[in-house]
Amino acid sequence: QVQLVESGGGLVQAGGSLRLSCTASGGTFSNYGMGWFRQAPGGEREFLAAITRDGSNTYYLDSVKGRSTISRDNTKNTLFLHMNDLKPEATAVYYCNTDPTPGKTYDYWGQGTQVTVSS
Repeated sequence: QVQLVESGGGLVQAGGSLRLSCTASGGTFSNYGMGWFRQAPGGEREFLAAITRDGSNTYYLDSVKGRSTISRDNTKNTLFLHMNDLKPEATAVYYCNTDPTPGKTYDYWGQGTQVTVSS
């Protein structure tokens, strides 16, 4: 089981930027496509972005496309999400996970990292 540790969240003003990180251990990171998800207060966890194993292709939820960039460094077993022009509705706990596909359910989630965007 790959272990995932998210970090980089915090409090930011609307219009600001953050870079989230997700460090993996316990598996071969480059064997996995990776994705970012978020769960807003009182809401369900939703998919945000995905990246293929070698980083050559990326996919985004329409609402974050153009303002978020997913990337990875396989030499450091780390996944990133750079978010720009943050809006208050982006306030959520952000998570990463492996091989995101539509309808997939996960038995394991890391602790997530809290992002709070003030207006």
